[in-house]
Amino acid sequence: MNVFINDIPLIIKKNSEKVYKHKYDLILTSEDDFSSKDLVGDVLVRDVTDSFLDRLLRLMEVKKLKKLKSLTLLARKKSRLILHLKDQFRIVKAAGGLVVKDGLVLMIYRLGKWDLPKGKLKKEEDPALGALREVEEECNIKIDIGEKLPSTWHSYAYNGNKILKKTNWYIMQCTDDTLMKPQAEEYIEEVRWMTPQEALTVLEEAYASIALVVRHYLSEVAGEKSAKESAKEK
Repeated sequence: MNVFINDIPLIIKKNSEKVYKHKYDLILTSEDDFSSKDLVGDVLVRDVTDSFLDRLLRLMEVKKLKKLKSLTLLARKKSRLILHLKDQFRIVKAAGGLVVKDGLVLMIYRLGKWDLPKGKLKKEEDPALGALREVEEECNIKIDIGEKLPSTWHSYAYNGNKILKKTNWYIMQCTDDTLMKPQAEEYIEEVRWMTPQEALTVLEEAYASIALVVRHYLSEVAGEKSAKESAKEK
């Protein structure tokens, strides 16, 4: 489960899972006393309880925590802690796509951030069909939908409500971009094809959840495909 609270990665693991201490800048337990100023870099917290998670979420609501890169929480019962996390939010479902064509990746620019086309699902809408609909609407292109990418969960506030949005992601192949244009009513200013290197560069101006999806595709999917093609040529 890829969760982003205020754009900060929140990783939940079991106490029994192996972690490497040298990868963390700070290691705490749920009983330790700490302030927002202590949360710098990559932070690991052991033996996380429901009440500690509540405290942490409240802290993240009122403080920007700009120096915090990631939070890894170790819990005795991982599934229970995840359910408790979800209970603190209203869940919204969405879907979108990472569109490719001739080795290029399609990125959109919306509200000051580089993004991927996506949108909320209609009631009872199939995620794959919803993703296809949203991408075609936002970019005015035709696509074929492919395999699934990792889903992401990210939080935001809307009309006084705490929202946790689950976005289902899919790889998509563009079949026609002759009339491609940004959907202005969705505040999209630009739709642009990028090389993998260009896409990686603009991720500095993207949400962390979007960066995760793009990097996963380029390293795991595109990289594996390239390796297979090279092997065939040999």
